[in-house]
Amino acid sequence: MARYPLKDEDKRLWSLVAATVRPHTAKTKLKTTTTPTPEPETVTLKGLPAGKNTMTAPKLPPLPMAPFRVGEAVKPQTGYKLYSDSPKSDPYPIEPKRKRRLSRERDPIEARLDLHGLTQIQAESRLKAFVHQAYANDYRAILVITGKGLAENGILKRHAPEWLADPALSHMIAGVSQAHARHGGSGALYIALKRRV
Repeated sequence: MARYPLKDEDKRLWSLVAATVRPHTAKTKLKTTTTPTPEPETVTLKGLPAGKNTMTAPKLPPLPMAPFRVGEAVKPQTGYKLYSDSPKSDPYPIEPKRKRRLSRERDPIEARLDLHGLTQIQAESRLKAFVHQAYANDYRAILVITGKGLAENGILKRHAPEWLADPALSHMIAGVSQAHARHGGSGALYIALKRRV
């Protein structure tokens, strides 16, 4: 019950307002709108001769927004994911007999590279240059010391096999395997090189 009695004028105004109110109904379907065909976008490229310096590409429409209801949590976008056509794999392991000969020093290790103290970028360029030089010198086996890192999970140790799997080195490398304990164990790699043709 109201604290003060309503006047006749207030009752009349309230009845006019109440007559315009409709009950709320939940919308079950989102309205779909047709997007017009986008106009092509023309881009002018600098440094090319006239007539060949324009490129036309279709202008893409904006992506539709996902439906959102009050009370739902917003799902953050995690960013872009890059996918390559072929999955990245480690290089082939060295044949077991050859690896045994290397570990027992029956086959000579003709060159060694220590990557301790280098940054990731420096180590990658130094490793690839070292493999190129060893192949040019017709060496058959080399040793690369990456170090183990903290908890045996060092950056150089993890990335060295990926760097050696580079397609630019595939014609040089016959196989890569973890070194024997006397040569550094899990913190070093034997790299067997192919014969030069």
